[in-house]
Amino acid sequence: MSRPKTPLVPDSRDALNKFKMECAAEIGRTQFTKENNDHYKGDLTAKQNGSEGGPIGGQMTKKMVEFYENSVKNK
Repeated sequence: MSRPKTPLVPDSRDALNKFKMECAAEIGRTQFTKENNDHYKGDLTAKQNGSEGGPIGGQMTKKMVEFYENSVKNK
């Protein structure tokens, strides 16, 4: 079963896209974001797609965890 394509809070889509682009820029991978690379990728392997875009999601997760840990620490 696939995951839903919409965020839990639909109004957050623009903020999430902005956050994704910021994270991609931090690690120098903006060329692999859909906003900058909107061509057909069905001919690429899952491994290749994962190696290109995976680090962006990893950076996003890392930053969200850091934000949460800092917010808990400051309470």
